[in-house]
Amino acid sequence: APDYRWTLSIGDEAARLEALNEHLSTRSYVQGHALSQADVDVFRQFSAPPTDLRLFHVVRWFRHIEAVLGSPCSPGQPCELQASKGRRGQPRWLPPTGTEPCKLRLYNSLTRNKDVFIPQNGKKVTWYCCGPTVYDASHMGHARSYISFDILRRVLKDYFKYDVFYCMNITDIDDKIIKRARQNHLFEQYREKQPQAAQLLEDIHAALQPFSEKVNETTDPDKRQMLERTQRAVELAAEPLDKAVQAELSAEEISGHAEVLLEAAKDLLSDWLDSRFGSEVTDNSIFSKLPQFWEEEFHKDMAALNVLPPDVLTRVSEYVPEIVSFVQGIVDNGYGYASNGSVYFDTMNFASSEKHSYAKLVPEAVGDQKALQEGEGDLSISAERLNEKRSPSDFALWKASKPGEPSWPSPWGKGRPGWHIECSAMAGTLLGASMDIHGGGFDLRFPHHDNELAQSEAYFENDCWVRYFLHTGHLTIAGCKMSKSLKNFITIQDALRKHSARQLRLAFLMHSWKDTLDYSSNTMESALQYEKFMNEFFLTVKDLLRAPVDVTGHFEKWEEEEAELNKNFYNRKAAVHEALCDNVDTRTVLEEMRALVSQCNHYMAARKAARRRPNRVLLENIALYLTYLLKIFGAIEEDSTLGFPVGGRGASLNLEATVMPYLQALSEFREGVRRIAREKKVPEVLQLCDALRDDILPELGVRLEDHEGLPTVVKLVDRETLLKEREEKKKVSHISDFTLCEHHFFRASQEAKLARMRIPPREMFLSESDKYSKFDNTGLPTHDTEGRELSKGQAKKLKKLFEAQEKLHQEYLQTMQNGSVE
Repeated sequence: APDYRWTLSIGDEAARLEALNEHLSTRSYVQGHALSQADVDVFRQFSAPPTDLRLFHVVRWFRHIEAVLGSPCSPGQPCELQASKGRRGQPRWLPPTGTEPCKLRLYNSLTRNKDVFIPQNGKKVTWYCCGPTVYDASHMGHARSYISFDILRRVLKDYFKYDVFYCMNITDIDDKIIKRARQNHLFEQYREKQPQAAQLLEDIHAALQPFSEKVNETTDPDKRQMLERTQRAVELAAEPLDKAVQAELSAEEISGHAEVLLEAAKDLLSDWLDSRFGSEVTDNSIFSKLPQFWEEEFHKDMAALNVLPPDVLTRVSEYVPEIVSFVQGIVDNGYGYASNGSVYFDTMNFASSEKHSYAKLVPEAVGDQKALQEGEGDLSISAERLNEKRSPSDFALWKASKPGEPSWPSPWGKGRPGWHIECSAMAGTLLGASMDIHGGGFDLRFPHHDNELAQSEAYFENDCWVRYFLHTGHLTIAGCKMSKSLKNFITIQDALRKHSARQLRLAFLMHSWKDTLDYSSNTMESALQYEKFMNEFFLTVKDLLRAPVDVTGHFEKWEEEEAELNKNFYNRKAAVHEALCDNVDTRTVLEEMRALVSQCNHYMAARKAARRRPNRVLLENIALYLTYLLKIFGAIEEDSTLGFPVGGRGASLNLEATVMPYLQALSEFREGVRRIAREKKVPEVLQLCDALRDDILPELGVRLEDHEGLPTVVKLVDRETLLKEREEKKKVSHISDFTLCEHHFFRASQEAKLARMRIPPREMFLSESDKYSKFDNTGLPTHDTEGRELSKGQAKKLKKLFEAQEKLHQEYLQTMQNGSVE
């Protein structure tokens, strides 16, 4: 290769560059030419290529070497050729900075903070949820907890894509169940014996005595009022039977009164019978019949609410051997002790251990004897039982069974599990020494969940049995605590008779899962309006997508409006993701969804005003995204492609896909008939078309929406909703008619008043010649028609009327002067 380093000795820079340019032009320089040491040495003297366009060959040479070597090296620094050996390489690529993705945070009762959720084993999440104690109908308090956890579970599984293993228990051994089962059994026995009326009355009076004492001892005003109502109802029901017996009425009449009394006194008699004969009930099957019935009802309620079933369900009665083994493990580790056939947890010994902490959730509640006794159960707080404990804070792991209670064998004698131990043993058996999530209602934090934590960590000798403890908020009824004493006890079946499962779920979604939710008419009205708002959008988009269009017509040029709507769409999606990361904030998500639909409605209205069809692909994408979210939340139960399903749950066919082609054909035929009727001026045909829209099709769940200059919109809507809308329209129409009548009446009265005001006071009596014959110079009457002078009283009355008219007329003249009257 020729050596042209001699050009470096030229002192003048311009001359040096010209010489180099000339030399390179004669070199037959080509892009693939191998670099020489001369190339490197000369190139090293440059900081950048020359800017003079006449030095073309130098610039070309510089760019080639720069592509191979990179930027020029400083003098004295080694320059190494890149691997390409003369071939042009790719420029350096830098990755985008990007943004830090937000992480899912959950409100953890163990810290009372929103903690970043990190499962212990990759994407697998182990979750245990406290189930119901099945002795009565499931109520809205249960719905609050299980719908909320169902939403959380669905979001973690379907949105965040965790592999959730969800366990739930059924408490079918409990003091409440034992007492209720015993009472039901004894009452049914009593009823079957058909006691004579005199015996029934005697028993009722005997039962009223301890019941009255119970009323007097009750300090809670609401509970006392409920007991007093029960007492009064029994006394009122007893009076007719007592009189019938004394009057020696027929056996049929007496039997009727006795049946009424038995029904009214069921609770009172059951309690009395249990106090006398409860200890004689020994058959374990009696105690299993009641929870089996109510468990089945609970599962039916959950299915009706669209709550997903657990992956595994545990019943206490099926895990008694595991519970006994678990209790033995706690005793072996030094944290439990036997006493009179029962086994108690040693809270003092546990709390004094360096590696353990008692009452992690509510440490301020330690020593709350009322809460502790409620946790032990009504049958387990006798003075004898309390004296068995080393400390008042100790709680039962295993209870020695008394007469009238179910029992199972154990190393400490026949007995039954304590309440708290059941979850520890069953969850420990299935999920091991540590689970990711434990859930339950807010009121279970202490003592139930704190005791669960203590006995589980005592068994496993660890300090991490639960990583994240989630507690759902309370439920109130119109601002009050739900209770039978307040007569505001609402079962799930009661609620479902008034509102659909979707409407209830939307009401829950509109509130934070961890805060108190007030179940009231206002809450449900908000949910109903939200459902209607979303459904109208889905129906409108469905109608838009049904309009025939060729393949290329699906994709239309985007104008500024489409670009802006799409930008808002992605902004809302980002906001939804942030809200779900923020403790699954469904309230904010629903507001973002509402705002997105409002923007779509505004866009479609603008397109409609401009007589242009909106962009169907963009609106379909938005509607599908909203459907996706509602499916994740469990608010869409069926396999609906877009929007809420039509035809209710469990429909065996896709009603919309089946009937819509026929309805569309009917709509187009009707539109043609209307057009001809308008052209030929046949109002009777137009009235028939309106009747089809307003009266006939709503009965079938079909809504037609006529728009001037645009095709009729066909929507499938719930029949009851359409009928309600029709009634509302009629009310509005009646109100409008009434308002119009009021307007005409007001207008007429105003015109009459104006006519009166126009009359000058001196002329007001002159036209009444049938009453008066003479007048003074001001126009006031002085004599009647028979020529008699008017009395002073008559003259005074007329004078007052004259002065009033004078005032009215003056007001009229003033108004005329101001130009206010036409």
